[in-house]
Amino acid sequence: MKHLLNTLYVTTQGAYVHKEGETAAVQVEGETKLRVPLHTLGSIVCFGRVSCSPGLMGACADRDMLISFLSMNGRFLARVSGPVSGNVMLRREQYRTADDEEFSAGMARSVVIAKVANSRTVLLRAMRDHPEGAGVEEIRSASDYLGRLLGTLRAEAPLDVVRGREGEAARAYFGAFDHLITAQKEAFFFRQRSRRPPLDNMNALLSFTYTLLLHDVTAALEAVGLDPAVGYLHRDRPGRPGLALDLMEELRAFIADRLALSLVNRQQMAPGGFETTETGGVIMNDDTRKTLLVAYQKRKQEEIAHPFIEERVAVGLIPHVQAMLLARFLRGELDAYPAFVWR
Repeated sequence: MKHLLNTLYVTTQGAYVHKEGETAAVQVEGETKLRVPLHTLGSIVCFGRVSCSPGLMGACADRDMLISFLSMNGRFLARVSGPVSGNVMLRREQYRTADDEEFSAGMARSVVIAKVANSRTVLLRAMRDHPEGAGVEEIRSASDYLGRLLGTLRAEAPLDVVRGREGEAARAYFGAFDHLITAQKEAFFFRQRSRRPPLDNMNALLSFTYTLLLHDVTAALEAVGLDPAVGYLHRDRPGRPGLALDLMEELRAFIADRLALSLVNRQQMAPGGFETTETGGVIMNDDTRKTLLVAYQKRKQEEIAHPFIEERVAVGLIPHVQAMLLARFLRGELDAYPAFVWR
């Protein structure tokens, strides 16, 4: 089993990351603030005005380490990666199957079933933890609706129908999401999903966490030799990592949504840590962003029993396991793709 490596998040503006011996050194205003051995790193994520030396980028490429550059509020800007790894025959099979409407519909259905099931589990656990809480009837109604949708998804359906049911499930889930927030309701509330830019604190937190998860899923797909851009549920669009978005749908509720809700409900996110820009978008300040990054790293180190391989794995390795299982399915080693369903 692959070992979980660290991700180096660099948020200090003006920082310069370079290779120093066998370490990645972070320099700020000419002073080295941190050195991290390269063999302990799985990837590097740079936020805002952070630069990397060509030597470091070359060393990361040689080690199949992804470097991602994001804006301060988590918007993807660019990534640096080495030569595509894996067997070219695997990618050719990915491209062939992505052009097959029936195959794409089946893959999309597997992904959406997992997304709906995991979203429903978040709702069910909220009812279990707060059986007398406010909004429990709304949560139960949404959970029941998702349960009925799961029943309709068991049967084969065209791709457009699968997409439509995924949209219905998202509306029902996010329609009850505000009731999952049990603390600091004046500052953290959820009316509807808003992006580019997020228009409230909760959406800003969710969007940033989704960006971190997308980075990890993209790195996992590239590590096993799959093309993150060519998906099944999410079709080809310039600049969009369709396959990474596909696999992320399985993991949003389990990894990102639960983390965001936990940070708010445990009051680890302070209302003052969010700022509204002139355009009306909401962003996190430096301290809040660092709190989230630390919590995300800790979450990735937790272990669960994977429902398919029946081994205990770190949460941070689930994207790699799912990418590996998808590659095995495309190579014909599995009869079906076992999407991740949280139990």
